[in-house]
Amino acid sequence: MSTGSDSRERILARIRGAVADAPDAPEARRDYLTTHTPDDRVIELLAENLADYRAVVHRSDAEELPSLIAGLLAGRGARAVLVPPLLPPSWLSAIGTGITQVHDDPEATAQELDAVDSVVTGCALAIAETGTLVLDAGPDQGRRRITLVPDHHICVVRVPDQVVGSVPQAMPRLDPTRPLTWISGPSATSDIELDRVEGVHGPRTLEVILLTD
Repeated sequence: MSTGSDSRERILARIRGAVADAPDAPEARRDYLTTHTPDDRVIELLAENLADYRAVVHRSDAEELPSLIAGLLAGRGARAVLVPPLLPPSWLSAIGTGITQVHDDPEATAQELDAVDSVVTGCALAIAETGTLVLDAGPDQGRRRITLVPDHHICVVRVPDQVVGSVPQAMPRLDPTRPLTWISGPSATSDIELDRVEGVHGPRTLEVILLTD
């Protein structure tokens, strides 16, 4: 009786025989463009694509940032905000006493994280052509789950230092051994009838602040 293994070997033997006299494959070309976006368009393209993905985009400088974040939290009605380990303290210096700062606790349960209204983080990188934010669990971002459970995420992107035009430009700047989270707009999914539901796999509302240093 013929077995699946016998059939596989016969097929592979025919393939090897068919290509035995074939020339070596040419070396793959690597001189392709890594981006299609001029440098002077990168920031604007990022803002446009973030908005297309239904993220809310804000612009700020370092002086205005604390009051902007405080206003966004207050406008959301947030009573508690998650804080990564080394988020710059100045970023939250303007929030009122009515908002509790909850520091990232590795022992916190999903239920405890779900009770927090908002989270404020930095990012590792932003990609203009795809409107994508990349988080790598750095000290100003915290563990992945603190950006997935709360319903409101405020992410600060330092421009232009943390912005690249394309994915090929992003990859050499990212550490593949770190837990990378790629975010393109608020969490969303749809069923077979294309009814969109937001907030299923992460924050329902994503606000991005483009911070000019």
